[in-house]
Amino acid sequence: MASPLPAASVLDLAPVVPVLAIEDAGDAVPLARALVAGGLSAIEVTLRTPAAVEAIREIAGQVPEAVVGAGTVISPGQVTEVVAAGARFLVSPGWTDVLLEAMRGSGVPFLPGVSTTSEVVALLERGVREMKFFPAEAAGGTAYLKSLSGPLPQARFCPTGGIGPASAADYLALPNVACVGGSWMLPPDAVTARDWGRVEALAREAAALSAGVTCR
Repeated sequence: MASPLPAASVLDLAPVVPVLAIEDAGDAVPLARALVAGGLSAIEVTLRTPAAVEAIREIAGQVPEAVVGAGTVISPGQVTEVVAAGARFLVSPGWTDVLLEAMRGSGVPFLPGVSTTSEVVALLERGVREMKFFPAEAAGGTAYLKSLSGPLPQARFCPTGGIGPASAADYLALPNVACVGGSWMLPPDAVTARDWGRVEALAREAAALSAGVTCR
């Protein structure tokens, strides 16, 4: 079973969580090291590529200062596989009761995805208060999340999807947002060129977005 997180909640690991779609598992370790050096230690590797599980395994084994998690988790089988590979948290784009049960039984924290008020209420009924809001910009952005904070103040979110450096601070200023996910610090040309120095610099800029913002 994965070791405990260095925070009470996955939402409190970092104000900005890089979301990685890794095509080559050989890039996983230097990419993770660049992100950590830039101040972003919580890393979500999405299960959108064949290399994803191996990338999680490599980061978990070789970059102990990183807290690596798995994103785009959509089946119980994936839950088992990524936790065995070393994932320390799970993120899904949506949820079902079957998936929720698997994530609950995994032994690691998880963020089920929501995009509607009804989905939020359904998770609250099931005792889940921490969620991913996806796709954030397409689903209503900061205005939508702000409107949820009144009737559903007990729900906390990590919005992901379409968020960039220009909008991240606006999300982080909301009372029900503890962190945001994004990939703007991972431009494809920099990753293709293995320009880890550029990734580190962009990660440092992203980490600086949290200045003056307290995770709630």
